[in-house]
Parts: sequence; C-alpha cells; structure tokens
Amino acid sequence: MASSSAAAARRRRATGPAPSLTGPASDVHPVLRRATAPPAALDLLAQARTGLEEAAVLDFPNERYATAHLAALRTAAAVLAARGRPETSPRRRQRIRSAWEVLPEIAPELTEWSALFASGAQRRARAEAGIRDAASSRDADDLLRDAAMFLRLVERMLVLQPVLPQPRAERPDAG
Repeated sequence: MASSSAAAARRRRATGPAPSLTGPASDVHPVLRRATAPPAALDLLAQARTGLEEAAVLDFPNERYATAHLAALRTAAAVLAARGRPETSPRRRQRIRSAWEVLPEIAPELTEWSALFASGAQRRARAEAGIRDAASSRDADDLLRDAAMFLRLVERMLVLQPVLPQPRAERPDAG
C-alpha cells in the first residue's frame, strides 16, 4: 500500500513545479519548449523532487549532501533523457563519461550548473562512503538549495509549455 501511495504521489507531483526550498518557480528564466518532456524524463524529475524532499529532513550532513547531489544528478539525467542523442562516433566506446561531462554538450545553457555539481561529486562519494565530516552542515544546506534551484530550472525548461500570444483577429468592418 505504501508503494502504491508513493507512486500516486510521484505521478501527482510530476505535473507541477518542484516544491521550493528558496522561492517560487517564477524566479528563474528558462528556455521554454513547445512540447512536454518524454515520460522517462518526467519520472526522473519526480525522483529528483522526492530526493530533495528526503534530503531536506535528513539529520546528518553527509546523508543530506549525498541525497541532494543524487537529486541533482537525476535532474541532469532528465535533461539527457529529453534532449540527448546517442553518440555515433567511436569515442563512445573509449570511455564512459559522467552526466556532468555530457550535459554541457546537450544543454549549453546548463554548463555552469554542470560544473557546480561536478565539483561536488568527490565529496558526495566520500559522504556516501561514510567518511566522517565529508560534508559540513553548511555544505549540505548549500547543495540542497542549489539542487532545488537546478530542478526548478530544468522543470521549466522541459515540462512547461509556453503560452504564446494569440494573433489579433481583424474586425470584418476594418478595411
């Protein structure tokens, strides 16, 4: 029963903007698309949103940091799921690249976000490994806020459809 209610909550939450940890979703300026993101991307956004909600209530900084970073990674994965194209060059067989390396190629407008979260990947690995003081409470809170803003930005980029102005109808008596 818990899993069915969680799935229903994810579906319900996938249609709206992320809960804001720092302000309304209208505080970001996205590049809007005409079509809604594919289901895989929407599911990743819902998982990221759930991860941020979980991170917000965790007591230990290492856990909060790792969970918030994972939410940011799922948000990046949603962009890749919506916009990514498989590489056709032989390079794809040479080495595996992280989402943070690929994201700027797929969505150049997210390059700075990618660099920010890539710089925290080693700290996340240390936090997940249980290394004492891998992340301070401030580090975790800062990352949580950044991940929430990143999620809201990506949701606006991928999910919301722009409202285009309607053409003015000419009056029949105008000549």
